[in-house]
Amino acid sequence: MIRGFFRLIGLLLLAGGFIFMVYDGARFVADQTLRFTRFGQFWNDVHQSSQLAFRTWIEGNAPWLWNSVMKVLLDQPVFAVLGVVGILLMILFRPRKPLIGYSRD
Repeated sequence: MIRGFFRLIGLLLLAGGFIFMVYDGARFVADQTLRFTRFGQFWNDVHQSSQLAFRTWIEGNAPWLWNSVMKVLLDQPVFAVLGVVGILLMILFRPRKPLIGYSRD
């Protein structure tokens, strides 16, 4: 049941990544300049205080993690971040392959 829940979350994240890819593509068609929505900008637009709280928590526990990983992640396009996280969740929580010669009762 938990596996199915995480697969659903992965599918929803993948769909969100596709929606942002279409949004950025429509913006490109409208004004002929290629600008991607950055993940940090999107997170800031959704809930600014949570991003600041997460930053202070990360810098308090592991300051190297903010400079080396989180800044790079926040500078990536939203569709790439959501798509990769969605695909990872779907792969990690995929159904088990049936065993040959054994029954699962």
